[in-house]
Amino acid sequence: MKNELDAQLAGATWRSASSGGQTCVEVAALRSAVAVRDSKDPGGPVLVVRPEDFGVFLTGVKSGQMYHP
Repeated sequence: MKNELDAQLAGATWRSASSGGQTCVEVAALRSAVAVRDSKDPGGPVLVVRPEDFGVFLTGVKSGQMYHP
């Protein structure tokens, strides 16, 4: 399973998300997961989550539930 995930990550197309002109994170759609990484450290750790969990996270962000000043 890890080798399959490594292969998917190696061939992933990463998209940048930005806020206020600064790039923060990159996301990649894998076969059965969504990968998230720090755009400033593309060789660093990657968070891999199920698409449905990422969808719940995005809904929370869009509704302001994830904002903490």
